[in-house]
Amino acid sequence: AREILLWVDKRYSHPLIFVTENGMSAYEPNKEHSIHDDARVEYLEGYIRGFGQALGRGVNLGGYFAWSLLDNFEWQYGFSKRFGIVHVNYTTQVRTPKSSAEFYSKVIKTNGGILPE
Repeated sequence: AREILLWVDKRYSHPLIFVTENGMSAYEPNKEHSIHDDARVEYLEGYIRGFGQALGRGVNLGGYFAWSLLDNFEWQYGFSKRFGIVHVNYTTQVRTPKSSAEFYSKVIKTNGGILPE
């Protein structure tokens, strides 16, 4: 994340950058597995840490949006993989925040202060 932001910053003369879709898909065979999405937490932590490092090197990063808020239908995978930080029961539409939603909430509340060095 850091390297691509530094490249864009240099190549395009320090533009204002917004990362509007950054996330991962995962095969989550049941709700329990889906709710405890440690791999997504690690993914987000790594990218957000890289964004902070890029900011520290002068990149004009104006915003970041985790992708996706909710599990949803994806054209390539249908409903077979989940992308969201909030689990959606497709039958009842009940939404349950995942571990990644809790992590992302803490990152926002602390402006990245919870990230380990």
